[in-house]
Amino acid sequence: MRIDKWLWAARFFKTRSLAQQAVEGGKIKLNGERVKPAKDVRTGDTLDMLIATQDWTITVRALSDKRGPAPVAQTLYEETPQSIARRAEQSALRKLATEPAQDRHGRPTKRERRHLDHWRDLQKYQ
Repeated sequence: MRIDKWLWAARFFKTRSLAQQAVEGGKIKLNGERVKPAKDVRTGDTLDMLIATQDWTITVRALSDKRGPAPVAQTLYEETPQSIARRAEQSALRKLATEPAQDRHGRPTKRERRHLDHWRDLQKYQ
């Protein structure tokens, strides 16, 4: 079964095309190797995935080419204990981090806008 189709059926991605883009972009690794979306996945394979800011390591337990309800989709894989701990730690760090726009109120001042324009001009020529 195709890896992009399995990821969609296991509800890691909302659409199959998003799953395909993630595989093509190198966000999904099958048994530690970068693969193409048409690569076959089998039971017992290990997937390393970076979805948004979540870092997953799972083992494929069953195959399905149909997208079913979430409880059924969760039976298709098993997450490793290290992955569960890592995701919990990442979640805790995100909760403790300050919001970048917390100090900003309203529109930028004229001086800030000039700095932004200058920075954008520098970025164009690099």
